[in-house]
Amino acid sequence: MPEGLCSHDVAKLENITSVTRKVKRGDALFRAGDRFDALFAVRSGSIKTVVTHDGGREQVTRLLLAGDALGFEGIEDGEHTCDAIALEDSTVCVVPYALFEHMCRETDALQRRLHRMMSHAMNREASHLVRLGMLRADERVARLLLDISSRLSRRGYASSEFTLRMTRDDMGSYLGMTLETVSRTLSRFDKLGLIEMQGKFIRIRDFDGLRAV
Repeated sequence: MPEGLCSHDVAKLENITSVTRKVKRGDALFRAGDRFDALFAVRSGSIKTVVTHDGGREQVTRLLLAGDALGFEGIEDGEHTCDAIALEDSTVCVVPYALFEHMCRETDALQRRLHRMMSHAMNREASHLVRLGMLRADERVARLLLDISSRLSRRGYASSEFTLRMTRDDMGSYLGMTLETVSRTLSRFDKLGLIEMQGKFIRIRDFDGLRAV
């Protein structure tokens, strides 16, 4: 969030984001219908967002890692429209929206940063929908692994090894696939030598091969 801000504006931002919240694995940071009063930035851990459709069917819509922001969807009507569930013990920074909005009016750079963050979130969602509509099942799984790798690399973490906190069921929900198809695809990638899989631990062994799927 502070990207592109001068040191003075960063200090002002830090004053309103001094509160952190711990969310245990499986607990909700917020639920659909909760009053919107803050934005959140994942400081450590990982979080999924889930939308419940008519009939009670749940769909995973986003995977958020350290550095990602969430809660934008609540700005429009003043309430959250999805559940945000911790995939592991996580910590988030709490950004009170009223204070943040006031600061945006005083700081053009922060307002531009907010617009960029919202645009980025919308573009990622649109790109994900395109992948669901156009890619084969194995391509979807490969793109997810490469996306997680790329996002971790940008944050200074190892890009070839990570623990996939999403369950196979969550992955299927997120990718529009069945749990069985996700499991078969990951097993096939492992047999082909594209990845090495030990439970939830993933090691990417052949980046070029994974991109060529």
